[in-house]
Amino acid sequence: MTRVISILLIAFLMVPMLVAQDSKADGRIYNDLKAKLADDPDVRGAAIEVIVKDGAVTLKGRVGDVFAKDKATKIAKKSKGVKTVDNQLKLFSDN
Repeated sequence: MTRVISILLIAFLMVPMLVAQDSKADGRIYNDLKAKLADDPDVRGAAIEVIVKDGAVTLKGRVGDVFAKDKATKIAKKSKGVKTVDNQLKLFSDN
């Protein structure tokens, strides 16, 4: 019985650490991706919002052309830790 309680206690204490690791990973992905987008000559200057949740990246905002939209997706997909990319970017020329 004591052994079961000990195991449950350890498991209960481990959950916050696992959640914190996911948050740290998402934060690292966010920072890395924002820096890469800002440094890329085809994408920089665009109004791109980056959202990261459990390694899934969503790109929102506006870019100058289709090439920049596609380039943002490629940059995100190549970033370490990214599992999926949902590109919701629109063109500045769209109303």
